Amino acid sequence: MLKIIPLGGLGEIGLNMMVFEYAETMVIVDAGLMFPEDYMLGVDIVIPDLDFIRRNAAKVCGIVLTHAHEDHIGALPYLLREVNVPVYGTPFTLGIVRHKLQERDMLQATRLETVSSAAPLRLGAFQLEFIDVCHSVVGGIGVAFRTPLGIVIHTGDFKISHDAVGGMRTDVNKFARFGQEGVLALLSDSTNVEKEGYTISDREIGETLARIITKSGGRTIVGLFASSIGRIQQVIEIARQRGSKVVIDGRSIEISVGIARQLGYLTLPPEMAIDIEEIGAHPDNEIVIITTGSQGEPMSALARMAAGSHKQIKIKNGDTVILSSKFIPGNEKAIAGIINSLYRRGADVIYEKISMIHVSGHAFQEELKLMISLTRPRYFIPIHGEYRHLVLHSRLAQQTGIPKERVLLAENGQTIGFDEDGGRILGDVATGRVLIDGKGVGDVGRSVLKQRRVLSEEGLVVVNMAFDEETGIIVYGPEIVSRGFVFETETGHLLEDAKCVILEIVDEVSPETPNRLATIRAMVQTALRQYFTFAIKRRPVILPFILEI
Repeated sequence: MLKIIPLGGLGEIGLNMMVFEYAETMVIVDAGLMFPEDYMLGVDIVIPDLDFIRRNAAKVCGIVLTHAHEDHIGALPYLLREVNVPVYGTPFTLGIVRHKLQERDMLQATRLETVSSAAPLRLGAFQLEFIDVCHSVVGGIGVAFRTPLGIVIHTGDFKISHDAVGGMRTDVNKFARFGQEGVLALLSDSTNVEKEGYTISDREIGETLARIITKSGGRTIVGLFASSIGRIQQVIEIARQRGSKVVIDGRSIEISVGIARQLGYLTLPPEMAIDIEEIGAHPDNEIVIITTGSQGEPMSALARMAAGSHKQIKIKNGDTVILSSKFIPGNEKAIAGIINSLYRRGADVIYEKISMIHVSGHAFQEELKLMISLTRPRYFIPIHGEYRHLVLHSRLAQQTGIPKERVLLAENGQTIGFDEDGGRILGDVATGRVLIDGKGVGDVGRSVLKQRRVLSEEGLVVVNMAFDEETGIIVYGPEIVSRGFVFETETGHLLEDAKCVILEIVDEVSPETPNRLATIRAMVQTALRQYFTFAIKRRPVILPFILEI
């Protein structure tokens, strides 16, 4: 039986990771992360639960990466700790991966293998063929698995655009050739299934950017994703046409641009590129700064400019700031804060809600229909999206003529199986999310998040008290310290009354009581919780430190 096992990305945006299994062969497609949701206080990133991979490590013969976005490669360092197998990807994707692994001292132990649409790859029971796709990052590919039961196509993230920048294009002819040959199943990107029609062309975005930059009377600062090499090239070309100098500012974008220039994906003439310290030597209207921080990242270059803490660039009247990216859900407040700060410092800010300066890298409805029509799959499986996206994509597939019983709507952990009798959803495998907090992997769980939430909302009250071991008499305290609960100077009576509550408990528990300290601790926690709830309608975390000396 051929099995397809999604470990992430089916039911959420991000965490993209899928396993293809036949007999003793497993191939993993992508290893992505997602950024923490609001309730995940203090968490840095989230990765898929790798327990299934850990239990089947002997079967895994390779990891294939469809493109270089973090939601497809961000969990790779953690995955490589579980399986030491080759990693396959296009040159730009592996360039980003190489840098990521080098930072973690993992590069020497990892085998990176470059693939292209011109050469197939044999991995165990599978033969893989790669299909160029247009996305918002260069080097995107779809993957066609030739299996003993038929061809299965994984589109990766894609859109179908005939005038994309940077030479990116979706090879519709190759998809159509697979369709003529016969496709058992199509796994297709669902991210933008809610959008009708076709994606906006990159040419239109370029024209809008050119108008804004040309009209700018001062410096132009363009904030975008570091991986948006095509958009960066558009901005460089606009700057060249108006005789401007270009500054690349921000660590992640400097890395991406360096890799892209080295591989020939991006051209920046040496006479145009200047160092950030040279900005003052040129007229403001001849300066174009390309930077990071379009999502409101707190330590990004753009955030530091907005806060006035950037060492070299101080925002001033006449500056034009362009945020050439989509507002990712969850980032709206941070982005709005940066926009407001930039306006306060005198800049004019152009963003997606007021001007057409961004185009999505994910296909809209008509392009999704075209993909189905090109490949003519026997079975259809929607991937990459929240549950509503998967449902809507399933309905779209049925509109194109695929019978309802051949649309397999699966979520993370649900195994999709194919044999001589056809395709169906089988049982579940264990899956989930692992929270990464600093260097800790998986040591922050639901209970820790609950504690963090309570601490953030209600605060902390610490009770310090010591008893004489022989007499049982209080020799220190009770001392009450609060953090994030109340201003002690303004509501001192509240904490003084709380001390009385504690002393009443001590009087109730005689020195002869077995396990006296444990009893007092438990009673203090309960009594203070009830007292604060009654007095101030709050439920802080209460930590009694009670000792015998």
